Amino acid sequence: MRERTIAREIKYAGKIITVRVDQVELPDGKTASREVVEHPGAAAVLAVNKAKEAFFVHQFRKAVEKELLEIPAGKLEAGEEPHVCAARELAEEVGMAANDLRLLAAFYTSPGFAAEKLYVYLATGLHPVSSSTEDDEFLEPVRLPLSEAVRMARSGEIEDAKTLIALLLAADLGLAT
Repeated sequence: MRERTIAREIKYAGKIITVRVDQVELPDGKTASREVVEHPGAAAVLAVNKAKEAFFVHQFRKAVEKELLEIPAGKLEAGEEPHVCAARELAEEVGMAANDLRLLAAFYTSPGFAAEKLYVYLATGLHPVSSSTEDDEFLEPVRLPLSEAVRMARSGEIEDAKTLIALLLAADLGLAT
């Protein structure tokens, strides 16, 4: 069932992604083209305090032309471990650090065309730290009861996949009750 790469051409190399077109040999011997978005991966974190409130950010997302409610997340830097990225993003975006960071899931965001793997963590034992976003990043931190956020995920009010996955996994663990 594997596809053997015959040729590869980089079409675009940017700050966040690279786009390539691979010519592949299919299992039946025919050839096809595959468009692939390379991404270094990312980490996201669902931070829950003792009061069972979760921390989010409102952020405008150009790709969908609207503001979304999301858990803190960011791109892995070269050689960076996912848990380090998650802790960094938690501090930068909502000004929190965690005594405990636990991996909830690791998954490919859209393997039909993208190579991005995303790691989602649960952060507990929170305490405030100074925050600072990147120069081109405009975020509004939001704190919601975890049960309300899970309700919003189930009702379709939250549309971001990593946030949906994190909230539904937290609900399965019984954290939202």
